[in-house]
Order: sequence, then structure tokens, then C-alpha cells
Amino acid sequence: MTDRPDASLARTIARRDFIRKAASGTVIAAMGGGLYALSDHLTAEAKAQERADGRPRVPPGQRVITALKPMGGQPGDPSRSNATIKIHGEVENPLSLDFRELLAMDVVDTRADVHCVTGWTMLDARWKGVRVKDLAEKAGLKRTARHVIFEAAHGYTANVRLDEGIADDVMVVWEHDGRPLRRPHGAPLRALVPDLYFWKSSKWLTGIRFTRRDEPGYWETRGYNNHADPWKEERYA
Repeated sequence: MTDRPDASLARTIARRDFIRKAASGTVIAAMGGGLYALSDHLTAEAKAQERADGRPRVPPGQRVITALKPMGGQPGDPSRSNATIKIHGEVENPLSLDFRELLAMDVVDTRADVHCVTGWTMLDARWKGVRVKDLAEKAGLKRTARHVIFEAAHGYTANVRLDEGIADDVMVVWEHDGRPLRRPHGAPLRALVPDLYFWKSSKWLTGIRFTRRDEPGYWETRGYNNHADPWKEERYA
């Protein structure tokens, strides 16, 4: 999943141009997808709402859409029967859990807004899965852990600070809106980190690795912001 430097740079510049247009108008581009027209009337009511933490529900530069967009990437094996997820790194008891073992844990059915760096937001998306903090507890998270690295098919990774990676709403999910995840959305398992831009919610998830040091991931090493807070518009480094 590597690009030649010239091709990678060209794609980064193109994405920046589309995101700039999205923030100021009504057009966004999906990574690996088409163009989508977004009407301001879809966001007016949501932009007037506040979250419990006092921040506006819709971050700046975002438009609300009503269906989750597949944002590209190189798919992994979508089969639940073959699914395993490793919980490793700075833990006392590394784990390798199959799908049935995940189902036997404390399964959570919740709703969460998600925000894509390309400029779209989806509100009240329904998700089912298990909390990352429960997986961390099961594996015996060490005091030395400072970061969470979400590992996915074909070597893709995304890095998250520990406090944000084990927040109550951060999950490993296998259902979206009452149905199994479709392959373009990361089947059978994906991460869900709703308070950061959606590229942090790695699709086709294969592992969660806790580390002492930060390890910038696939997009972070290609010019995207290391933290990715939508309310601060941390899109690029």
C-alpha cells in the first residue's frame, strides 16, 4: 500500500484542493469515490445543536449527509469466520480473539456521529461492537502504555493517544445501522473513534497495539495531521 513519492504528492495536493472547496461550498470528494453535492439545509438544524461538552455538534467545515460513504482503501478478508483481532503491545496478557469470542464480551449497541476529513458528517449512526477499553482491560493494559495503534489489512495503521483510544465511545464494531458492516465499510471489523476524523477509525481491523511511543500511521506519514481533531480542523500537519 505504498505510493511512489510523485504519485503520493499529487494525490495529497488534489485532496487538499477538494477539502478547501468543501469547507467553503457545497462539494466534497470521497477518497476513492465520486463527488457529492451537499445542501446547506441538511446541516442548519444540526449546526445549532451543542454536544454535552459545549462544542457544536457539527464541526467547522463539515456538511451533514444521510448515508455512510465508502472512502476507499484496500479491503481485507470480509469473512466473520476468519476474523481475528490481536490485542498486544504494552499489555500483560496478549490476546487473539475470534469473532465468537468478541460476541461473548459485553456487546454495546450505540449511536455516534462521525466526521470525515473530506468534509462530510453523518449524525446518529448506529454501531454495534465492543469497547476498546474493555479489550484493554481484558488484556491487562500496562501503565507504560501511552498510545493506541489500530492495525488493519495490508499494513495500514492509524495512531491515537491512549486517553482518546480507550474513551467510552471508542469501539471495535461489526454492525452499522442494524446490519453487518459491508466490505467497503471495513467488514468484518473496524475501529470507531468518533471524536477524531474518520480516517482514524481503521477499516478491516486486525489488531490493536498499545505502545509507549507514538507511531504515526499511513495517512499521518503522508501529510495528514497526527491528532485529527475535527473541531480544530486538524486536517493536515
